[in-house]
Amino acid sequence: MQTVLVAGGSGFIGRHFCRAASVLGWELIVLSRNPAAAKMVLPEAVQIVSALDQIAVDRTIDSIVNLAGEPLAEHRWTNQRKKQFYGSRSGLTDSLYDFFCGRQSAPVTLISGSAIGYYGSGSGSDPRHEGSAATDGFSHQLCDSWEKSATQFESLGTRVCMVRTGIVLGDQGALAKMLLPFNFGLGGRIGDGRQIMSWVHITDMVNILLHCIADAELSGPINATAPNPVDNKTFVQALGKILHRPTLIPMPGLVVKLLFGEMGVELLLQGQCVIPEKLQQNGFEFKFPILPQALEDLLG
Repeated sequence: MQTVLVAGGSGFIGRHFCRAASVLGWELIVLSRNPAAAKMVLPEAVQIVSALDQIAVDRTIDSIVNLAGEPLAEHRWTNQRKKQFYGSRSGLTDSLYDFFCGRQSAPVTLISGSAIGYYGSGSGSDPRHEGSAATDGFSHQLCDSWEKSATQFESLGTRVCMVRTGIVLGDQGALAKMLLPFNFGLGGRIGDGRQIMSWVHITDMVNILLHCIADAELSGPINATAPNPVDNKTFVQALGKILHRPTLIPMPGLVVKLLFGEMGVELLLQGQCVIPEKLQQNGFEFKFPILPQALEDLLG
């Protein structure tokens, strides 16, 4: 039996995680800015709080799963939005640390969100594993700050896993946004189509989180990506095939830059070839290691 505090539990990954953890019989406390909305999408047994001080003083928290963070791909990156990105990631993680510093017992495990953006852009098709060097840029700086906030928990004796998540394929997120243009026959590669997309099926994403909680041998950065990344052109062709739609209308890189600015360059035109080396060495088995198999499960 686990008692897990989940931040960002009503988001795309969070709600899937909460459902799976609830099936296992775990006790869940979800920290949410909008408890009414969270209640609509989470299992009935989940306790929802809007502030950390609503958690009983004598309540033992075994693990924290921190998935909170203002979405990066919704709008252009203004200075104001960048401040929100930091506040909802590093800022919230700092608040969690301060909260547990004032309690008698610290969590055994912290599963802290991060992203493959940690590795930066410009790596091309060179594989990146957990020990690879990073290229500087806003995405790297944001993820690096987030991970440094998480490592504070080590001073409390907490085992910390920083889960560097790729493009999660499921009923929400990037894949859901792609479906509308593809269904109208307007799908196509982005830019030159050579940027690598390191993806993961939502089922495997949830299983990775559960695996990190269960396996005390895992700590530090962990790449949450399928073992077979593909370039954008291959991804688009696979998606078009499963939807029985053409993929003949590309979005030129110049248009991406004009429409989305820095966000479009880092998230859409530049990719990372990320390999889940730690998970593979640890014996984790992916249910959906190959893209066509994952798309067939989700859309077939």
